[in-house]
Amino acid sequence: MAGLSHLPTYDIEDSNIALLGSDLEKRVREHAGDIERAWRNAGTEPCIQIWRIEQFQVVPWPDDKKGCFYDGDSYIILNTYKKTPEAESLSYNLHFWLGSNTTQDEAGTAAYKTVELDDHLHGAPVQYREVQGYESERFLSYFPRFLTLKGGAATGFHHVTDPPPLDLQNLYRITFYQTGARSNLVVRQVPAEAASLVEGDVYVLDKGTKIWQYNTKNSLGKEKFKAAEFVHSIVEARGSQCDVTVYDEGASGAGIFLAEFGEGTTLRPQPEAESAESTPPITLFRLSDASGQVSFTQAEPPTYSTLSSDDAFLIDASADHKHPVVYVWLGKNASLMERRLALEYAQKYLYDKRDKVPESEKVDARISIVKIQEGNESDGFLKLMGA
Repeated sequence: MAGLSHLPTYDIEDSNIALLGSDLEKRVREHAGDIERAWRNAGTEPCIQIWRIEQFQVVPWPDDKKGCFYDGDSYIILNTYKKTPEAESLSYNLHFWLGSNTTQDEAGTAAYKTVELDDHLHGAPVQYREVQGYESERFLSYFPRFLTLKGGAATGFHHVTDPPPLDLQNLYRITFYQTGARSNLVVRQVPAEAASLVEGDVYVLDKGTKIWQYNTKNSLGKEKFKAAEFVHSIVEARGSQCDVTVYDEGASGAGIFLAEFGEGTTLRPQPEAESAESTPPITLFRLSDASGQVSFTQAEPPTYSTLSSDDAFLIDASADHKHPVVYVWLGKNASLMERRLALEYAQKYLYDKRDKVPESEKVDARISIVKIQEGNESDGFLKLMGA
């Protein structure tokens, strides 16, 4: 596996995922054959199913690793559920997740295979593109503990319970989300450097025989408690051979933790939160590929009643600072090409908006992209569109 580490990393900021007709699509087809065996039991009953991309293959991810993702990999995640307990039919949310250090081949294969699984389920899923660090709230809600670690299929695995290599240390940033009645813990391994330290979160520094927990002033009580549980799980796995120290920002001794990252280290401020009462504007575009090139024409008003079954539309909700997202809505009579390339078209829109607009209108190309078929809209989408 180590020999694969030379493969180029997929740069979500600088490149697109070309699918139909591309060399990558041809290679994927050659490796997988006409029938993807991984889809035989996909979406047959309510559950979360996860597959990782390994050398163009779709490989089931073990149940005991659900919620744990490696930044060097790409994954496909299918949530099969019933909208109500009485519902006779199943509904689906289909995601592909791209780690920050995944390769171009892995990212492209995940995107292509997601389209293939969508076809296998007759276009019923709501489809999401997820990029590490920019995951949708819905995606995070699946996992009571969501954990991202460095490593992957090509470079080898790092387990959170493994002591860091000699003279190195692992840093974890811990945040807590409340999604409805569920509580979700998000643990991200981040570079062990001063730039990773942000106000409002909890940090765990793993030094091997010593583990330090740092609680910032504005961190939540639940975050501190869950971080302590996380530390305990590491210590327990190592046979309780670790010394644990907890530091609270502003309290005596807290400077010891910050000094580990260099003299004069301070916490970076959190981005300013959007007012809870403000409603971010949305923009609606009619999408067309009739000329052979995709075009986006603004449509008014940006409401559900403007959508037409004969067309495809892009809904730009990237101005929502808390959960920025771009939707592609496909009418029942949209062209096959529009259906297959919806996510690529949305990516092109994001790249254009990043590169060709004034600074005040620029967006991050890594935000969530969601593809929705007419008749399978989510409640959140319908609410956004005033339906």
